[in-house]
Amino acid sequence: MTEVPIAGAALKELIRYEDGRGFFEEIIRASDPFFLRFAQFSWCRRSVGTVTAWHFHPTQWDWWFVAHGQIRAVLHDLRSDSTTRGVTFEVLLGEGAPDQVLAIPNGVAHGYKVLAGPMELFYVTSLEYNREYPSLPEGEEGRLAPDDASIGYDWSAP
Repeated sequence: MTEVPIAGAALKELIRYEDGRGFFEEIIRASDPFFLRFAQFSWCRRSVGTVTAWHFHPTQWDWWFVAHGQIRAVLHDLRSDSTTRGVTFEVLLGEGAPDQVLAIPNGVAHGYKVLAGPMELFYVTSLEYNREYPSLPEGEEGRLAPDDASIGYDWSAP
């Protein structure tokens, strides 16, 4: 497990087992120290140049794995009680980068830019995404504009 400069966030280096048939790789295990419980497993595909940012969840955690393509994933700590409040962290995920899964704690704004694609992101969340679902807390899916001044991140930077 690799700690990153945002409290609670982590990168897990993955181990790939290859043979003549292809490969096998475990992404998340229940025994991983950063893994809580999950409620949903999702998948998305995006085109090169796409920016998806910013969103955050007051109580939900996310775990991201890029199977195809490559993204620059960016985290920004919004938590008022965090020792890393205001810290921004970026990491490459996907092809050409180390095989890793990114754990994103609640209260941390996150987004990505697709650098190579089409990109396919598989992710697990600790709550279900459905605004009508009774157990989903009100306001659980927070959004900020990609150019939000309080974060000050430049998605066009190389």
